Amino acid sequence: MRMRIGALLAAAVIGALVVAPKAADGPYQFIKDVEIGGEGGWDYLNLDAAGKRLLISHGTKVVVFDLTKDALAGEITDTPGVHGAVIASDGHIFSSNGRENKASMVDAKTLQTIKKIDTGGNPDYIMYEPKMKEVYTFNGTGKSASVIDASGRVVATIPLGGKPEAGVSDPAAGRVYVNNETGNEIVVIDVAKHEVVAKWPIAPGESAAGLAIDLRTHRLFIGAHNNKMLMMDSTSGKIVADVPIGGGVDATWFDPGTGYAFSSCSTGTVTVAHEDAPDKLTVVQTLQTATGARTMALDPATHRIYLAAAKYTPPPAGSPVNARPTMVPGSMHLKIYGINGK
Repeated sequence: MRMRIGALLAAAVIGALVVAPKAADGPYQFIKDVEIGGEGGWDYLNLDAAGKRLLISHGTKVVVFDLTKDALAGEITDTPGVHGAVIASDGHIFSSNGRENKASMVDAKTLQTIKKIDTGGNPDYIMYEPKMKEVYTFNGTGKSASVIDASGRVVATIPLGGKPEAGVSDPAAGRVYVNNETGNEIVVIDVAKHEVVAKWPIAPGESAAGLAIDLRTHRLFIGAHNNKMLMMDSTSGKIVADVPIGGGVDATWFDPGTGYAFSSCSTGTVTVAHEDAPDKLTVVQTLQTATGARTMALDPATHRIYLAAAKYTPPPAGSPVNARPTMVPGSMHLKIYGINGK
């Protein structure tokens, strides 16, 4: 989800009014910043685990980042308004190009575009579903999911009844779960039938953005814009726990190796919560990052987390309260954190 700078400021103000969890110290420590540069903003970051790469949406391109060298490794061009990119099991990368209502199908080795695929309006979040070996784009203005097979053909368009955000899959259950941000619910999709089979309210959460899953305990972690991370039973839709987070959440991840769930927020924090039990979630850290660093990715092999950020100049003196700061050209960078700084 691409938020405007004005919205980031509003989220920061709201977040400042929320009582932060008392967990400023914790397992995660800053490692370093790595320059990305270039023009334009960013949205989702996704992991290419096999290739040990990070796929970073950035303006009209996807930046490919080598996780073994902490260095840029290439880019995928001609992706107007790109929101995200994801690796499929057959050696292709797919990107969601929001401004042209298309997905790009790309050779993962050469980073050259093979074809473009028409989707619903404003494809935003994009994910790979391994059971059926299909890619899902969740279309913001289309209020739908476009399902793309390995050949790059749209095999289904699934109405979702509202504006979708992040999604996750449970291959064993044959289900995809996606946030309906405007409907305050989780939409459950049968991956074989390409049909919605359930809708679960997220109350006491509101306007969810981030989503992650613990496949072992069947728990969804939902980052909601009313400053909550919720834990939901993915077999029943029951909310079993919730904890406070910062303002302007956009991404939520779960690390099965540590039991940590993460929500990154535009107010400049990442809430790290531990799944103590299937019905107990505890905040262990409120990690200070940078204002606007709302999207992140996790590498479960190293347990490192990566956040996109930039530098801003404040509005001139005397500007309206809601005036936007200006992003310093070329200042985009990755902030890298690890357990005990490793």
